[in-house]
Amino acid sequence: MTAELLAPPTEASAQWGQSLAKGGLATALLHIERAAIGRGSWDTAHEWITACVSQPVNSFTGASVFYGAPAVAHILHLAASHGPCAYQQPRTGLNAAVEDIVRKRLAAANRRIDCGVRPAFGEFDLLGGLTGLGAHLRARGQQELLREVLSYLVRLTLPVHGRSGWWTHLAPSGEQDDRYPGGHGNFGLAHGIPGPLALLSLAYFDGTCVPGQLDAIGRILDWLDAWQQNGAAGAWWPEALTAAEADQGRTRQSKPLRPSWCYGTPGIATALHHAARATGDTDRARTAEAAFLDALEDPDQAHSLIDGTVCHGTAGVRLAARRFAERTDDHATAMRILAAASNLPDPGTDATGQGLLEGTAGIALARCSLTAECPGTGWDALLLLV
Repeated sequence: MTAELLAPPTEASAQWGQSLAKGGLATALLHIERAAIGRGSWDTAHEWITACVSQPVNSFTGASVFYGAPAVAHILHLAASHGPCAYQQPRTGLNAAVEDIVRKRLAAANRRIDCGVRPAFGEFDLLGGLTGLGAHLRARGQQELLREVLSYLVRLTLPVHGRSGWWTHLAPSGEQDDRYPGGHGNFGLAHGIPGPLALLSLAYFDGTCVPGQLDAIGRILDWLDAWQQNGAAGAWWPEALTAAEADQGRTRQSKPLRPSWCYGTPGIATALHHAARATGDTDRARTAEAAFLDALEDPDQAHSLIDGTVCHGTAGVRLAARRFAERTDDHATAMRILAAASNLPDPGTDATGQGLLEGTAGIALARCSLTAECPGTGWDALLLLV
């Protein structure tokens, strides 16, 4: 473990301390996980939690499960569920703040749908939107509010002006871009429709259901089926689709890109596998397993991984492969997936900061989960892997 992950800072800004994506909260989570699996101290975890929340917690409406009140609430939930400290007083206030954030964001999203306006993907996606907040509610067992999120996601899948309801008017950068004059359709688990598909499917498999949920799952599956590409590398999907490509019925992307968690076949196949289990579709499950395996065994895709991070590097792919294999019924296929993941080339860490997504804490967290001999906190439910 690098020195920066050992001792908490004496002072932490709210922007850094309350960021799970890029800041200190990821290191607090690392120490919670280490303590939960018997490799670390709960005292160290508590010191990091205390340092990260030394400033007033940010509960603005745009806060997400990776920054601000929802992120802090999630970390305290995992710590309280697995450790000796209850954190009852701060959790009560944070839970109320999170519920207020979710309800305000749901109200804004439903108003937007009522007006027939296209969404920004930050409204619905996993990293910054309501899918990520729904993942937190699912982990916390807050089923009533989770059902409201699921009902919104059902509405999101209904067509708007001839395109899928999740078609955004923005570019993949999240900004207006002349290269995407009609917006785009996003295939990434982190930013696109596979994230909502995964949450809808996991919740349905759990028994948390709302009217239209299976229909919504079906609409997303139809779209992914329509844009599935097949070639020497097996099944794959574009990263993003322009309006011109959608109108022409074909993508300009000629081959699969890196096989990452955030974008690429492993993330999409994970969502498809969840959907297959939710709907009892064994053929789709086999298709998803084959796609995941082909992506890892394709030398061109494997060598396109250029770092060791969770978001778009080997740590995320290996953790996704472990969770995928654990729920794969065919033992031989599960073993091949695990072997392919372990044989991926090691490009080095090349991490940016201490965060979960692209930082050293995320890499260390994935390694903890991959080598643990007992169950941990289940932190990767936030990545919709379980």
